[in-house]
Amino acid sequence: MTNIPEGLRYTKDHEWAKPEGRRVRVGITDHAQTELTDVVYVELPPVGKVVKQGEPIGTVESVKAVSEIFAPVTGKVVEVNKTLTDQPELVNKDPYGSGWMAIVEVSNPAEINALMDAASYGRHIGE
Repeated sequence: MTNIPEGLRYTKDHEWAKPEGRRVRVGITDHAQTELTDVVYVELPPVGKVVKQGEPIGTVESVKAVSEIFAPVTGKVVEVNKTLTDQPELVNKDPYGSGWMAIVEVSNPAEINALMDAASYGRHIGE
């Protein structure tokens, strides 16, 4: 059974977004990291980059595949998790905690509400 925490929002592309005021913390879901298997490299967006909802903001490379990370919301990248440069395996070990990828300052808060809740995401992946 995949871990799908309540209180987060989810995209059809398997990113999660945790609202933190006017910002969201972004990562990939437990389902995504399970499908990828062992993550060996994470490419993060530069701080200050303006991102649009649904556009690629980075990549996750595993022993099996390279997958793009898509912005769950439109806004500006204000922080990235530099720890992943040396410890990309944190994405596998703790995808909703120390494996987070970026913090985006949201320009349109309505986009957050348009994302899936935990129950909807569970149906999306067939849980």
